Amino acid sequence: MSDETSQIDDGSLDDGSDGSTADAIEEAQDAIADARRRLAEIPADVVVTNHAMGLYELAAIHLSGSPPDLVSAALAIDALGALVDGLGDRLGPETPTLRDALANIRVAFVQVKGAHTASADS
Repeated sequence: MSDETSQIDDGSLDDGSDGSTADAIEEAQDAIADARRRLAEIPADVVVTNHAMGLYELAAIHLSGSPPDLVSAALAIDALGALVDGLGDRLGPETPTLRDALANIRVAFVQVKGAHTASADS
């Protein structure tokens, strides 16, 4: 085994550098640990709601494309539906907002699909 890949006593790799790579890795690991600690302090319903709204936005982006990406929009809408319909009131105080968002994006999908199909037929 070469000196570049041999283990040194502290368990890090001796790559011949001045330690800046090891320092950068340690800083990155500290940042990840800090992010995990902060995320653990947030109620799960808030995090799930945030992700659900991200799915709503993803569907809207795919519906607004030219041409719309109906397959991707449908996947995002179905994922949002799985969360909202599957978890129901467990989503907390934002449940009614999420139900409304889901209903609205489903209507938008039907409208965009109809308009896209009509324009493709002509």
